[in-house]
Amino acid sequence: MGLFSNITRKLTEDALNIARTPVETLRQWKYTVEAVQRGEVPASEVLRVIVSTIAATAMVLALLFPIYWIFTAAISGSGASLYTSDSITLIPPNPTVKPFIWVVGDVGIPSLAITVAIPLTDLAFVFETPGISFLDASAFGVDRPSSFKRFLWNSVTVAIPTVLIAMGLVIPAAYALSRREFLFRRKILFLYVLMTQVGGGLGVALLIGMYAIYVQFGINDNKLALAVYYAATAVPFNTWLLKTYMDGIPVSYEEAAVVDGAPPWRVVWEVILPMSAAGLATVFIFTFLTGWTEFVVAQTLLGTENYTLPVGLYSLVDEYSIPWARFSAFALTFATPIMLVYLFAQRYIEGGLSFSGVEG
Repeated sequence: MGLFSNITRKLTEDALNIARTPVETLRQWKYTVEAVQRGEVPASEVLRVIVSTIAATAMVLALLFPIYWIFTAAISGSGASLYTSDSITLIPPNPTVKPFIWVVGDVGIPSLAITVAIPLTDLAFVFETPGISFLDASAFGVDRPSSFKRFLWNSVTVAIPTVLIAMGLVIPAAYALSRREFLFRRKILFLYVLMTQVGGGLGVALLIGMYAIYVQFGINDNKLALAVYYAATAVPFNTWLLKTYMDGIPVSYEEAAVVDGAPPWRVVWEVILPMSAAGLATVFIFTFLTGWTEFVVAQTLLGTENYTLPVGLYSLVDEYSIPWARFSAFALTFATPIMLVYLFAQRYIEGGLSFSGVEG
């Protein structure tokens, strides 16, 4: 089974499992109640599970309270709960979604003009498709929405090249370090490990020099150049991580594919990569987040029009005041996709960090 078909199958299974979770939970509860009534399961065991579940839920709610606190600051309209303890309430007195409307702005499909020219003539027909509006910010009293969509597009156009460039280097390097013997292999591997420890510090220390070089070549306000930098910083750690994961894949699988007549590229594509799916998912997420959440370098190199989401969030901070409600709504909207990715890919991340490709 190929890499993409394997990933598609797992994503489909996850989506189906999520959809079936409520029904399966009710079914298990019903089965447990019937088992207790029949005397097959002691009531004390069920009580212990209930108490453990309540304790775990309380702990999760306590950990999520800061997020809820920021959420209440956003829907309060003033954000007062962030700078005064007197305004902290579980439910704001006059909640409003206006700050979130300000962040998102108008949402819809604009009308398009389609021109159809008649061959061998100067005539043409112009058709205009109707526009579809899903959300009108002005209807909520928001006349000047934020530039969130522009910041979002900039982040996407930085993060995707970062992933493509980094994965193009990480995958062959990890496979070579895991499966091939060559000159200076151990020294190169040691250098990779060293760069995972000091790479971040060197990146900050060399920021001024890198900025001068980027300005000299006229690429200081270039998103692709920023993506190249992010990919370079992501390569050492993620190569070492994926290499360690590939080490757990038995060599016998490759040998069996070679005996069946598979060429080297097919062995990698249909054996190694599908079995490294969890490791690849982990590396993909780490690399994507490098380009999605980094702030210091992006704020230093990019101009106002190319600001990414973290820099756009920081730009809301005024010299004398901070619009806390809008700031909170912007931060939550920015962080929501990241939280969903982590929740959805949790088992892949755990598998990728297990340093074993046997279960991949």
